[in-house]
Amino acid sequence: MAEKSETLTAPALARWATGPLTVPADVQAAALRHLLDGLGNAVAAARSDAAAAAVTVATGLGGPAEATILGATTRLSAPAAALANGTLVHALDFDDTHAGGLVHATAVVLPAALAVGEQVGADGRAVLDAAVVGYEVACRVAAAAPNGFHAGGLHATMVAGVFSSAAVAARLMGLDAATTTQALGIAGSQAGGLLAFLATGASTKQLHPGFASQAGILAARLAAAGATGPDTVFDGPHGVYDALATGPVDTGVILRGLGETWETTRIGIKPWPTCQLAHATMAAATAALDAAGAGVDEVEALHAQVHPDSASVVCAEGRDLTRPVSPYAAKFSLPWSVAALLVDGHVGVDTYAPDNLGRPEITGLAARIGWDVRPDGGVAADAAGDVVLTLTGGRTVHGHVDRSPGGGSAPLSEEALLAKFTGNAGPGAAALAEALHALPDAPDLTLLLSRAAAAAEAPLEVPA
Repeated sequence: MAEKSETLTAPALARWATGPLTVPADVQAAALRHLLDGLGNAVAAARSDAAAAAVTVATGLGGPAEATILGATTRLSAPAAALANGTLVHALDFDDTHAGGLVHATAVVLPAALAVGEQVGADGRAVLDAAVVGYEVACRVAAAAPNGFHAGGLHATMVAGVFSSAAVAARLMGLDAATTTQALGIAGSQAGGLLAFLATGASTKQLHPGFASQAGILAARLAAAGATGPDTVFDGPHGVYDALATGPVDTGVILRGLGETWETTRIGIKPWPTCQLAHATMAAATAALDAAGAGVDEVEALHAQVHPDSASVVCAEGRDLTRPVSPYAAKFSLPWSVAALLVDGHVGVDTYAPDNLGRPEITGLAARIGWDVRPDGGVAADAAGDVVLTLTGGRTVHGHVDRSPGGGSAPLSEEALLAKFTGNAGPGAAALAEALHALPDAPDLTLLLSRAAAAAEAPLEVPA
């Protein structure tokens, strides 16, 4: 059961989310980094049709010409656009992760901010402020139950995302705190997102941020129209944590330091398009091979120490981790992803192409990768990576990283972020980045959205 705060959480959160906001320079910079990364991921997904089903359905929903699907010029209702855009940001599993909540924040913040921002004609500053509110809500709601949603078989991104999107929409719509409280309460009844895809490779995980973004906007609209939701949605009884979280919960995390300490600055950016819970092991394996001065053909075996909460997701028993059944199954296989990185020296979007999954040099090495579950008092996404390589002749080499690259004490550099963004957005990357960096002073979203469409229309570069 959730540990209750003295003050009901939803009304207090709503007052902050709709009130005057002073965003420190480092927080603004972090938000712009994540919005840039999210735009790049969405454009890459649009260019490769990775979210074609969601885009097709959203387009079919139609509605008033309020908002644009990223990478297109078609305008439709804001909830429908958010459904498509949330799926686009997350489709390649290349989007950011907040370690404390194990939540993909930009995938639920960017769609609502752009869709409702375009709908109401907001200027760039208003959109950016709403995005910061969304980042704080998503990260804090998820971090109040670290691994608690995943442990019960739910995707924290969708559970926390409905509240984030509702707060973003409410702020941009100009709702007052009382109405926003109702929106948060309504959003809670739309929280969910099953992890059943892990065993099948189904594409439902891609859809979860789209569902959350759409649901949050609908919750804000319903509240504005007079519908009501429980102001105890976070605190219970029968609130979101009582109903959906497993293990310890501290709802005080949601309000503690709100507006003074910023979770927006603690979100990590992925260097590889695969489950973040495998990244520490991937980095440690690379470090070990580099330290050994050996080639991958000399690796006889690799043994990793894995956080318990990571093992349940990327080393799950009952799945063939060496010969994954789908690209998504490969993204959630630690042995396969580690092997692919060591064999090819890099992991990119093309690594998980269907015709790549059965490559014998990768599956053969994956079969020689084992692990032990290592007790760890911290959260899985912030855990260290440790591996031991056994080389031909019996020599062993240890590889260690303090945490996975991209966040915390190992943030992705500006150079690496720009390289990732350029690879995702293609020839239109520079113009799109320029528009995004100008967002704080932009009169509206017209330039940003038009440049996203232009970037998505550029042809994919086919490797020679």
